[in-house]
Amino acid sequence: MNRVLFLLITLLGFYNLIWAQDDPEYRMELGAGVGLVNYEGDFNGKLFSSMQPMFSVVGRYVMNPYSNFRLSVGYGKLKGSSENVSTFYPDFSNNVSQKVDYNFSSSLVDVSLIYEYNFWPYGTGRDYRGARRLTPYILIGLGTTYAKYGKDIEGKSGSAFTANVPLGIGLKYKVAERLNLGLEWAMHFSMSDKLDGAKDPYGIVSSGLFKNTDCYSLLQATLTYSFSPKCQTCNKD
Repeated sequence: MNRVLFLLITLLGFYNLIWAQDDPEYRMELGAGVGLVNYEGDFNGKLFSSMQPMFSVVGRYVMNPYSNFRLSVGYGKLKGSSENVSTFYPDFSNNVSQKVDYNFSSSLVDVSLIYEYNFWPYGTGRDYRGARRLTPYILIGLGTTYAKYGKDIEGKSGSAFTANVPLGIGLKYKVAERLNLGLEWAMHFSMSDKLDGAKDPYGIVSSGLFKNTDCYSLLQATLTYSFSPKCQTCNKD
C-alpha cells in the first residue's frame, strides 16, 4: 500500500512539474500581411472607395507582453478619379472654376516603423502570468511613402517621396505558441499633396500632416512566426 501511494505521489509530482513549465517568451516575429489600401485626397472623398490590394513583409521586436516595435515594408496601388467627387477646381490662368476630368493610378511603397501597445498582456498564459491569447492594441509610428504615377494632372510622369505618420487600432490572436494572427486598420497621414499627381489643385498651399495633404488607409491581416526565445532562467518582465 505504501509503495502504491508513493508511486502515485511521484507520478502526480512529475505531472505537475511538466505542466508547470512555462512556455518561452520570444523576442522576434517575422511574417507577412495582405490587405486593402484606400487613397484619401482631392480625388476621393469616401473612406472605403477605390480600395486596392496591398502586400507587406512584417517584422516585430517584442519588448514585453504589452508592447513591441514593428517594421513593415508594403507595396500596393493608389487610385482615384475626379468622378468620385462633385467639385469644381479653380483655373487660375483664366480666373474661372471648372470640372476637371482626371484619374490616376500610383504604385505605392510604404516603409513604417510602428509602436504597438496591447491593452492586455499578450501570450499563451503560460509564457507570462495573466497573458491572454486575444488582445486589442493601438499603434502609432513614423514612415516613408513613395508613390510613382504614370501621368500627373499635367500629363507628365513623375513620383512623390514623403514622410507619413500611421495611427490605428488592431486585434491580435495567438493561434499557437509561435503563430500570431492580426487584423488592423491604420490611417497613414502623409506630408505631401502629390501622391495623386496633383499638387494643391484648390490653390491652398499644403503643409504639415493635416493641411491639404494626401493620406491613405490600410486594412490588413498579418500572420507572423515567433522565434528567438528569451532566457528561461531570467526574470520575467
